[in-house]
Amino acid sequence: MNIYVGNLSFNATEGDIRQAFGAHGEVSTVSLIKDQFTGRPRGFAFVEMPNAGEANSAIAALNGKEMQGRNLVVNEAQPRADRPRMGGGGGGGGRSNGMGRRSSGPGHRSGRGGRPDGGHRREW
Repeated sequence: MNIYVGNLSFNATEGDIRQAFGAHGEVSTVSLIKDQFTGRPRGFAFVEMPNAGEANSAIAALNGKEMQGRNLVVNEAQPRADRPRMGGGGGGGGRSNGMGRRSSGPGHRSGRGGRPDGGHRREW
């Protein structure tokens, strides 16, 4: 069974997590999730336990338990496809003219100031 472990201290190690879950049964793997750019822990992990009974025992015992000053959130991990997608993300980066350059469509700054008169004010 794959188990989600959240609200971890940023100082927690895979060894700390393995020790806590190992008290309840066999632990196959511990994956401490780290930021891909900084390499620092993101505060959550996944623990794989082959025996469902032991896994459920670990979830019941460790959910809400204090570890390194933080109360753990422990539950059965949901498959990625079932998780709701959270907003955010970037945009598309603008329109492209197919040549690797962005077009100068409406609202795009192309050196003309985005104005139909070429960015120049006309004095009447």
